[in-house]
Amino acid sequence: MSQVLGVDTTPEDIIETLSFFDSWEERYKYIIDLGKELPKLDDELRVEEYIVRGCQSQVWLVPNQQGELYFFEVDSDAHIVKGLLAVVLAAFNGKNAESILSFDVDNYFNQLDLVRHLSPTRGNGLRAMVQRIRDIAQA
Repeated sequence: MSQVLGVDTTPEDIIETLSFFDSWEERYKYIIDLGKELPKLDDELRVEEYIVRGCQSQVWLVPNQQGELYFFEVDSDAHIVKGLLAVVLAAFNGKNAESILSFDVDNYFNQLDLVRHLSPTRGNGLRAMVQRIRDIAQA
């Protein structure tokens, strides 16, 4: 993937792109397509240490710190969840701890009108992904 979520593709880009779609079916397809662009996570990284708890599907989140910036490798066994991970990465990937902790993720999700269109368990999983990234940035 040549585009780096969070660096080349920003939350604003995703908000703008989603606004072009009239139906949630089209928006879901776009989110799923974003997830399909994520690089496959190496099998040796699919370990207990990187599993995100609180997600209905299996989700792995592997932090990599380069200087002050955090980059995350992610994967899931569900297509829509991989897409949601891509949406989350657009907000947090390639950012420093201060930017991660100060980012208004609730406003971002509200602008996407996302949580209202997810099942409660998917919404909880989305919040668990964000919390895991924030915990990593705080450590």
